[in-house]
Amino acid sequence: MTKAKSCEVTDEFWQRVQALIPQRQRLENQNYTRKAGGGRKPKDPRLVFEAIVYVLRTGCQWKALPVEPFGSASAIHARFLEWEKAGVFENLWRLGLAEYDDMEGIAWRWQSIDGAMMKAPMARHSVGLNPTDRGRKNGSKRHSLVDGRGVPLSLVVTGANRHDASQLGAVLGGVMVDKPNPPQRRNKHLCADAGYTGAPALKLIEEHGYIPHVKGRGQEAKELKRDPKKKARRWVVEVAHSWFNRFRKLLVRYEKLDRSFMALNHLAASIMALRKIKSDVNIIYG
Repeated sequence: MTKAKSCEVTDEFWQRVQALIPQRQRLENQNYTRKAGGGRKPKDPRLVFEAIVYVLRTGCQWKALPVEPFGSASAIHARFLEWEKAGVFENLWRLGLAEYDDMEGIAWRWQSIDGAMMKAPMARHSVGLNPTDRGRKNGSKRHSLVDGRGVPLSLVVTGANRHDASQLGAVLGGVMVDKPNPPQRRNKHLCADAGYTGAPALKLIEEHGYIPHVKGRGQEAKELKRDPKKKARRWVVEVAHSWFNRFRKLLVRYEKLDRSFMALNHLAASIMALRKIKSDVNIIYG
């Protein structure tokens, strides 16, 4: 396979995305000043998608998109919002999970949940005082549920001041794919840190069919010292958050609106799911 730029989308990845792109149609009750087919042709959807991936991977401002080869940055951003409204990125994540489940099988048995805070200097929604940044005003938090290999199954974005346990129900109830039937879920475990301690949280975990494993770092360290061969399963979610941070647009939240930031997270989660499929074909270069 020919080596390409780190943000270039492969043909195999584009085939998955292309089926989800909505077709533009003229509204019946709308009066248009131009005839159908008139004016400048719309941008190539693949070029638009590659520009969105470029922003996600590099973390650049939308206005800083290179004119060559992407053209108008405002046109790219407008299409991005149009696709977000149509559910393209959420559906792509759902498609990636379905394909990952078919090819590898989602590792339902041992799941992990945790939240990760980030600075959000420009955000207007889902922001709050960041307790890890000297209480500064703007901070957001991504609450994620991952399977045993670290593939995101659900995510919720809130202000940084929202406690992890307060979003437990929303995260567990927001899994993007159908779970196995109840007989297969009796041995389903959920690993979490001390932020999820307390009777209400444990009860909620059990109500969702999980066996809770809520432990603090000190307790985990003691168990690891007693048995060095014991596998620390909760750290899988920490790895997943580090994967999200490799998409530089998500390391610091500069998106003002929740819809934009969530769409970028959904796109990153879809890439993470597809990359876990053992295949000779690259989903995305780099």
